[in-house]
Amino acid sequence: MRRYVLPCYYVRMDIKEITSKKVWEDFLLKCGEKTFLDSWNWGEFQRKQEDKVFRFGVYKKDLIAVFSAVKIIAKRGVFLFVPHAPNSLENVDKKKLLEKITAELKELGKKEKAWFLRIAPVWSKETEKIFKDLGFNPSPIHIHPEVTWELDISDSEEKIISGMRKTTRYLVKQGEKNKDIDISMSCDLKDVESFYNLLKETAGRHKFVPFSLNYLIEQFSCFNPDGQIAVWLGKYKGEIISSAITVYWQGGAYYHHGASLQKYNSNKVPASYLLQWEAIKEAKRRNCSTYNFWGIAPEIKSKEDAEKSSHPWAGLSLFKMGFGGERKDYAKTQDFPLSPLYYLTSSFEKIRKSKRRL
Repeated sequence: MRRYVLPCYYVRMDIKEITSKKVWEDFLLKCGEKTFLDSWNWGEFQRKQEDKVFRFGVYKKDLIAVFSAVKIIAKRGVFLFVPHAPNSLENVDKKKLLEKITAELKELGKKEKAWFLRIAPVWSKETEKIFKDLGFNPSPIHIHPEVTWELDISDSEEKIISGMRKTTRYLVKQGEKNKDIDISMSCDLKDVESFYNLLKETAGRHKFVPFSLNYLIEQFSCFNPDGQIAVWLGKYKGEIISSAITVYWQGGAYYHHGASLQKYNSNKVPASYLLQWEAIKEAKRRNCSTYNFWGIAPEIKSKEDAEKSSHPWAGLSLFKMGFGGERKDYAKTQDFPLSPLYYLTSSFEKIRKSKRRL
């Protein structure tokens, strides 16, 4: 009897839950576009925040994509949030993949009584049409950055320094010469509190609500056992005046949190500049190929834009851009309504965004 084998494009996509950290992390090693928000440890951190976390794999015989969904219960509504995903192999049809994932999430959303789905893709902006064709709407707000600033650190230290903005390069070198400035890296949980103390001062200065100490400690605790996180402390004459928390994961380093005192002029005491340079050098020692400075103001594309902008993140964006690198745009966060209640959330978020001038 003659046997027929269906061509590979007829093989059905199936979605199954993934419960193995090794399967999850090993697959992500094969993916190009990803951030630490896709990591297993970030999901564990979300669970510590008492959020439900669902991890799924998309199979076409073999595993071709992964994504996680977090059930968020907030004052503004209940929704399923997919952070910086789906993550797939290069040759996967994104439209078919998203269609399958959306169908799965719609069923899960109904079971979890979610008002809507929210996906923050790690895909390029060109893929926004795929979302539109499948009935998604651009979200009024984003939870994680849609525009980041990323530096290629695969070159030598000399090459990286030469690619910095002139002012940044000068301040880094001045920081290295200043014997009163000391930069240290810590993996000790107690130093998270030192960072938090600076964060409160920074939040008061820039008028935003800081993460709680418990939030930062739990995040640190999830990444620390695998050696994927560090606290950086910048001291001037023994006083901590600058600090940062960086995440190191699968060949990428991420400047995730930052804080500083405004007590000293940064041009005269450039501890924050030297701190970033030391964090970049540490990323190179860990064999990272990129250093991601995380979010910048969406409207800013150059130094001139940053200097003219009234955006709350303009100064911070200019600081990050000074180290060299390039702007990285992800597709806008997308929403899929599951209930008329979604439109209450949407209206509330539009008002909040306007008040914050974001």
